[in-house]
Order: sequence, then structure tokens, then C-alpha cells
Amino acid sequence: MSTLPKVSSAFITVAPESATTYQVTITEGHGSTTHLVTADPGDVNRFGGGVAAEVLIEASFRFLLDREPKESIMGSFDLPVIARYFPEYPDRIGEYLR
Repeated sequence: MSTLPKVSSAFITVAPESATTYQVTITEGHGSTTHLVTADPGDVNRFGGGVAAEVLIEASFRFLLDREPKESIMGSFDLPVIARYFPEYPDRIGEYLR
């Protein structure tokens, strides 16, 4: 039985910096953090199943925020690294894309 993801009150913006690199800003409470994420098309397809990279990245950050505060999220990383720290990511990310 699957539980629905929590709903984070964070405001997340995803801005492309290049074809595969995105700047993500999380604003929550009285502060914000900025992160640089690399997501190549193969990773976007594998984890997002055809959604736009920006949609997958925003959903991925909601997934992360359900597990750790924004200040604990790495400043720069490749999208597949999430699964290394949270093995359930590939199976659960679809819930965040709905």
C-alpha cells in the first residue's frame, strides 16, 4: 500500500542554465537555498518517463524536502545521485509527478 507524498510548503523554481544543467531555488519560511542540478536526457526519461526536465526536477526536490530540510540538500549534484542516498527514489518519484 502506497502513501501519498507530503505536501511541502516550499516554493521551488527551476531555471535552465544549459541543456542539462538547472538552477533550483527553494524558498521556504524566512530563507532560501540555491542548488545546481545536472540532468541528462537519459536520466530525465528514466526517472520522469517523458515529462519535461523542469517538471521532474521540481518533483525531485519535493521528494527531497519530504525527507530533509532545504539546507541539507547538496548545493550541486547529478540527478541520479538522489537514488544513491534514497534508494526508494526511482519507485516513488512517480507519486510526485501526479
